[in-house]
Amino acid sequence: MIQRAVAILLPVLIAGCVSSRIEQSREGVTGIAGGEGMVILGRASYNDHQTEESFTDCISDILVKGATPIRLIPDQEFKDNLFPWFEPRTAPTSAGELSRLFAQPGVQDRIDEANVRYLTWIDGDTVTVDKGGSMSCTISTFGGGCFGMSYWEQDASYEASIWDLDNLTTAGQISADANGTSYLAGLIVPIPILARPGNAACKGLAKQLRAFVVGE
Repeated sequence: MIQRAVAILLPVLIAGCVSSRIEQSREGVTGIAGGEGMVILGRASYNDHQTEESFTDCISDILVKGATPIRLIPDQEFKDNLFPWFEPRTAPTSAGELSRLFAQPGVQDRIDEANVRYLTWIDGDTVTVDKGGSMSCTISTFGGGCFGMSYWEQDASYEASIWDLDNLTTAGQISADANGTSYLAGLIVPIPILARPGNAACKGLAKQLRAFVVGE
């Protein structure tokens, strides 16, 4: 009976994959020299609709490794160097507001001191767009188990706005969209099949961001 249920569910579980799309818009020539660095900022952490810190951490972990690692300046260090412009009351809450920040007297000097070439502003989140199914679990003196199947569909949508701090202008944008459906099948022991669209969006965005900044 259990083997038959597995045979029926297996094609459905295999379908729990992720589809993703990466798009790029370039507005200037890019490249990064030895010693120059980049800072990655997520949509303000004091905003109700913040970009997950785990997503920006994922991008950072990828960029500092590989054949062409990029020197990253910790976001908190960058904010401290630009005090008080990143205090919650005055800090930019979108990529479009960065031009206002860069126009402040003294900002360019502090950026030059830190040798920061690019600022990448990450905006977006991962949301659950659909869910359904049912599962029941029982425990008795004869044992227990879970039966049924539930699913949830998630959409991960992020955009990276890259600013060239040499001339305080936008260099371009990269968008990453990923969609996937995860399943939890109950065949005595619950079996999770996770799609992880956020992870797919992170990897795709980081790969494209590295190529964009390096100038390949």
